[in-house]
Amino acid sequence: MARLPRLSIAGELHYIVQRGHNRQPVFVDDHDRQQFMQALRDASADHRLALHGYALLETEVQLLATPETAEGLSRAMQAVGRRYVAAFNRRHGRSGTIWEGRYRAAVIESERYFGMALQWLESAAVRTGLAPAPELWPWSSAAHHLGLRRDPLVTDHRLFWQLGNTPFDREAVYRRLLDAGLPAATTQALENAALKSWALGSPSFLARLAEQTTRPLMSRPRGRPVKAEKRL
Repeated sequence: MARLPRLSIAGELHYIVQRGHNRQPVFVDDHDRQQFMQALRDASADHRLALHGYALLETEVQLLATPETAEGLSRAMQAVGRRYVAAFNRRHGRSGTIWEGRYRAAVIESERYFGMALQWLESAAVRTGLAPAPELWPWSSAAHHLGLRRDPLVTDHRLFWQLGNTPFDREAVYRRLLDAGLPAATTQALENAALKSWALGSPSFLARLAEQTTRPLMSRPRGRPVKAEKRL
């Protein structure tokens, strides 16, 4: 069966996951991470991709971004992949890809899921044992959103600005949200949508997306369609 084309909608929020082949590490050290960050910075600028959050983990990369054009996300990710893999292979004396196939991305309803997706992404380093607190992992955008550093890679989403009238207010609110955590059902929905490359949002959001693409937005029910009951 042919693979579905990637789901990418201009101006919409995307939650992106790129994993290492066979869950192998995609970064050996901080030099590798710096190389990836530079490639991501350049590709985002070249292809008009607004990056709202990121986390560089051991075996995967997670991003939260809005492409200005429908092609911007795929072009940016392809540019990052080619540049980083070439540099990684040269430095470590290897060949071939380091990625587990193509990246995966979900289009998510920003009004409903932006804050939760950002919390889930920026707490990933804690979940995977890389740091005791989100802001202590230097290879994510958590410290930026908590006011501990200004990250030139990050374009603050308009919904983050709505958390408070001042930077201090926004950072304090976001700290409370991070500390509170998320319901398991929400995190499961975010992960499923990203890894299966589906859309996630309200019925009205999905209906609006359906007007912009012919690609299926969600998985179809398995099995044969239920036949309509015969009328007497």
